[in-house]
Amino acid sequence: MLDIIHPLAQQYAEQMSAAEEGLLKEISDYTFSHHAQPHMLSGQVQGRLLAGLSRMLKPTYILEIGTFTGYSALCLAEGLTENGELHTLEKNPADVVLSQAFIHKSPLGKKIRVHEGDALELIQEIRLPWDLVFIDADKTQYIRYYETLLPLLKTGSWIVADNVLFHGQVLEQPVSGKNALAIAAFNEHVKNDDRVEQVLLTVRDGLLLVRKK
Repeated sequence: MLDIIHPLAQQYAEQMSAAEEGLLKEISDYTFSHHAQPHMLSGQVQGRLLAGLSRMLKPTYILEIGTFTGYSALCLAEGLTENGELHTLEKNPADVVLSQAFIHKSPLGKKIRVHEGDALELIQEIRLPWDLVFIDADKTQYIRYYETLLPLLKTGSWIVADNVLFHGQVLEQPVSGKNALAIAAFNEHVKNDDRVEQVLLTVRDGLLLVRKK
C-alpha cells in the first residue's frame, strides 16, 4: 500500500481548510472512537470539497450511494436548493440507524432521506432527476452503479466517485486485490466513455468528478 498523500501535506491541507465544527466534528469523533472502519469517513478536507461542489452546483436532487455514518450526506446537503432533497442508500442496518440518529440532529435533516437496502435495486425504485451523485459504496459494483445511473441522468449532471486511488493500490504494477482491480477497471471505463468528461483529483483517497455531456 502506497502513501499517496504526504502526511505533512495532509496536515497542512487540514490547517488551511475550514474547520470541522459542530455536528460534523461530533460524527467524526464518534466514528473514530466507536466504528470498526473509521477510515471510510470522508473527513474534513474531502467534506469541505463535497460541500463546496454542492454549493456551486446548487442541486435540487442528490443521490448518495453509501451513507456510512452520515458525514458526507450532511456535507453534500449544504448546497441543496430550498426545496431540494438528498437520498442516501445504505445496506448496513447498523449504519442506517447510526446515520439517521446524526442526520436528525441537523436542520438539514428534513431534506435527507436514508434508504436501507441494495443500492442497485433502490436506484431503480427512486426515480428522480439527479443533479449530483456521490458513489462511495461496494467498489466491485462501481461500474454497475455508473452504468445503471448514467442513462437516467440529464446533460450537465455530475457523478463524484470516491476511493478511485484505492489506497494507492491502483498505482501498483501489477494491480492486485479485487477492490483495487475493480476500481482500476472503473477508472478506465470512465476514461474511455465518450458520453462524459472527467477529472481525477488526488484528494484523500482520490475523487473522480464526471460530467455527463
